[in-house]
Amino acid sequence: MNRQQLAEKAAEILHPFETTNLLTTLQNLTLKQMFTNPVVLLCIAFVFFYGVIKRSKIVLLTLFGMIGLIVILRFAMPVPGEVLTLKSLIPFVCGGLLIGGVVIYISLIKSE
Repeated sequence: MNRQQLAEKAAEILHPFETTNLLTTLQNLTLKQMFTNPVVLLCIAFVFFYGVIKRSKIVLLTLFGMIGLIVILRFAMPVPGEVLTLKSLIPFVCGGLLIGGVVIYISLIKSE
């Protein structure tokens, strides 16, 4: 297999991971579809049980941040075909500040 064929095959394999395709997929997904996907549920359950067993505050805060980010992306992303405006970014910014504030408070300010 020469380089040209290898490059074409790699481009074909990586095509679903282009930014526009990922954004389209995220815009069309619902929370129900995300949280009923067995892969997502297994990953969340694994990280949760690992954090509980190890009593790791960092792991649990990471899980909180990831789930919060999924929820924010779902509610802040405009519907497909609509452009991203400043008004649609306000929920994303506020939610990001809220999640960041909780993570910073629990990890740095609150002492045990």
